[in-house]
Amino acid sequence: MGFPLVEDAHSKERIEEYFKNSPFKIITDNNWKQALVPEGCIVIDNHNGTAPGIIMEKDGKSMILLPGPPNELIPMFHQDIFPYLNRLQPETIYSVMVKLCGVGESLVETEILDLIEAQENPTIATYAKTGEVHLRVTARASDEKEARKLVKPMLKELKKRFGSHIYATNEATTLEESIVALLKEKNLTLTTAESCTGGMLSARLTNVSGVSEVFKQGFVTYSNRAKRKLLDVKKNTLKTYGAVSEKTAKEMAKNGAFITGSDICVSITGLAGPDGGTETTPVGLVYIACAYQNELRIREFHFKGNRQKIRELSTVNALTLLRSCILEKETAGK
Repeated sequence: MGFPLVEDAHSKERIEEYFKNSPFKIITDNNWKQALVPEGCIVIDNHNGTAPGIIMEKDGKSMILLPGPPNELIPMFHQDIFPYLNRLQPETIYSVMVKLCGVGESLVETEILDLIEAQENPTIATYAKTGEVHLRVTARASDEKEARKLVKPMLKELKKRFGSHIYATNEATTLEESIVALLKEKNLTLTTAESCTGGMLSARLTNVSGVSEVFKQGFVTYSNRAKRKLLDVKKNTLKTYGAVSEKTAKEMAKNGAFITGSDICVSITGLAGPDGGTETTPVGLVYIACAYQNELRIREFHFKGNRQKIRELSTVNALTLLRSCILEKETAGK
């Protein structure tokens, strides 16, 4: 586009600051090159990396350049690029993300088919995530206030149809964040007991800031010996029913809660494959149990996919079961 490169002092300062707080203290020539930007461009700060975003405007057209890593690109788009694009429009675009768990994509699409067929403004778009479904409700109006008014009745209708399956109505909130908030609100403590997921459940929970207020302990008991030693699963249970069984999952959850003194313990045991499957214990068979005070819930799943997919599905369904147990206990107590 004919723009000469110039050094952006602010970007250079951010690069220096980034490496000051990084284990990698040496700044290379490639890093310094990231401070070179087209003259006259709009520079977008990157709060998660060193490469800034760039907006170039010429002859009534705009070119937007963003770094590739999703953890850098996505926040920059939502914080800076989306508002910028909105300002270019003769009308305002406003969106709300409705996040659901514990319900399949096909069922969601069936439930909202009439809304999609009749949609004009606002519109609904469906996005399938691993173990979740997200619905983006988007409205266009002369300003954001008017767009929000258009979105509001649709949100009300979706809440009416899906109820407690909705765990968030914003882009940023994750399923684990909503659960940690729920645990804090109810003053409950949690323990996890994992086998086939190898700590993925506790990892997702400990990604949440402030989780130490409610998360007591995470057990990773991959071997039978670990299940016996750390979670007091009976030797006879493992011998008679096997590690991948309803009985084992129940003992893992019940004993995990008792050993740590937690209000809740969620356990996962299954066969992620790709090897080791049998006719009675096929690859993808997973049991997830939730012990909450004096109640114990167990679910059996038959997941499809590779090893990683099965482990991810196990983790998100454990989170979903945990959330369901808390909400149902609350409802029953009223």
